[in-house]
Amino acid sequence: MFLAGFSTSVIAVAAGLQQVPPVVVATPPSATQQAPEPPIVPDDAFDKALPPLSNDINAPLEPMLPAVPAVPEAAAPPELTAPLPALSGFDTTPLNDVTVADTKAPDIRYETVLRGLDGIGLTGQFNGLSSLKGGGGKAPNATVVSARVREDEALAVRLMKSLGYYDGSAVSALEIIPGETGRVRAVVSATPGKQYTLGSITVQAQPTVPPGLVESQLPLKIGDPIDAVRVQAAEANVALILPQQGYPFTKVGQRDILLDDAVGTGAYTLPVDTGPRSSFGTFTTEGRLAFGAEHVSVLTRFKPGELYDNRKVDDLREALVATGLFSTVSVEPLRTGNINPDGTEQVNLLIEQERGPPRSLSVSGGYSTGQGIRLEGAFTHRNLFPPEGALIATAVAGTQEQGATVTFRRSNAGRRDKTVTLTAGANHSNYDAFDAFTTTVSGRISYDSTPIWQKKFTYAYGFELTGTNESVFDFGLGARKRGTYFIAALPGQVEFDQSDSLLNPTKGYRLKLSLSPETSVRGAVRPYARTLIEASGYYPIGGSIVLAGRVRAGSIAGTGRDDLAPSRRYYG
Repeated sequence: MFLAGFSTSVIAVAAGLQQVPPVVVATPPSATQQAPEPPIVPDDAFDKALPPLSNDINAPLEPMLPAVPAVPEAAAPPELTAPLPALSGFDTTPLNDVTVADTKAPDIRYETVLRGLDGIGLTGQFNGLSSLKGGGGKAPNATVVSARVREDEALAVRLMKSLGYYDGSAVSALEIIPGETGRVRAVVSATPGKQYTLGSITVQAQPTVPPGLVESQLPLKIGDPIDAVRVQAAEANVALILPQQGYPFTKVGQRDILLDDAVGTGAYTLPVDTGPRSSFGTFTTEGRLAFGAEHVSVLTRFKPGELYDNRKVDDLREALVATGLFSTVSVEPLRTGNINPDGTEQVNLLIEQERGPPRSLSVSGGYSTGQGIRLEGAFTHRNLFPPEGALIATAVAGTQEQGATVTFRRSNAGRRDKTVTLTAGANHSNYDAFDAFTTTVSGRISYDSTPIWQKKFTYAYGFELTGTNESVFDFGLGARKRGTYFIAALPGQVEFDQSDSLLNPTKGYRLKLSLSPETSVRGAVRPYARTLIEASGYYPIGGSIVLAGRVRAGSIAGTGRDDLAPSRRYYG
């Protein structure tokens, strides 16, 4: 009934929708109008065929099958019924192993033929990524060669699409080389088709300062080929430049390129979430600290309120690494929601520190014909007096020099790359020019260039107190004589650096002036001045040759040679 009703309703709906006229169906003839058919088996014949039935319902049933005679049990084989042999008579000789050497099937050699990619400049890239080329022209069997051919066929299609040939296709085939057994030719034929170009460029981003900042940093223009490498490089440039222009939280979304095969162009759309325009705020430190946020501010090259620039954050990260106090350190900008009067959002920097081992021990040794044997050892605690207060103990033992020195050094002392050093040491030097036993106490303040931050102007100044007992050859007596000197000095130097690199200069010059007013006391006070001027220049010749030169000139004014301690003289 359910099916009928469902069919009726469907027909009614169909009739209502299509307005089909009713179909007249003829009424079948009634049963009275049809002639009776004769039975297949008459009733009398059917009754005679039935077996006779007994009226005794308790009579036994007739057997269904005749009785089957029993089959005699088969006798067990005599080998199974025989008793087992004694273990003493068992033959324990191992069977001989028969080894058959496997016959190695010969490798299949093949040559690779590429067609169709030369005209679009993809042959070199294909050869560098090809499975056929990587196989060296041989394979263990034909199945491997076929698999490599199919991989290279797909590779050719991918490479064509990477340059904008989206209709490109490739087919591959294996050809038997006539007359060469076990050698085939693998052919990859590519058909690039037309190259698609950018028909429109749409950037979906918030308003920026200055206007159009994202578009100006996306180096794509209408009519450019849809080259995957160029498109990815352009998007990477946006992700790089915007954090340098005050947008540290920029996120470049997934591009969308809608192709129009009728005209061979693509509509390029790039969503960019610039985030808020931001400026530098404060610092927060976490982890196992080597020093706190106050000393972090000493290492920065920016001030609070200054427009955010990711390059200065990278510089801070490199300065933290250069301290040598961390096993790991990271710098991450954090949003605060605080809006400055200029409309920028204040960004705090989170410095996650993991201080490393502060102690180091080094030993070195060697031999040279000029110095003889020399052994040197040093112990350093880089942060014994935090922040960045190091204690360094060194000892030297050798043919010409023996001594020990203790140094206190505070790096980044109140200013980045400003170093304060205090040194005390005792030393014995034995050279051809003199033999000296020296004790020195000195201090120095310097502002230096580093590979991270090369400076145009650097300086250093300090003091030095020295007591030395030295022997020198007296030409009048024709023999050596010893003398004791007490020296007080105020050394200083300035350097102007106009080179293009601290470690690998290719052009420019450097000029350094050293001046040390000194007083030597040996029975009488004898003031004098030691000066030294150094100049170096670099001039490029061609693309890989640099002409470099250095000039040094020095003088010691105000005292005679014999009144000057031999260790304070200039030697060529």
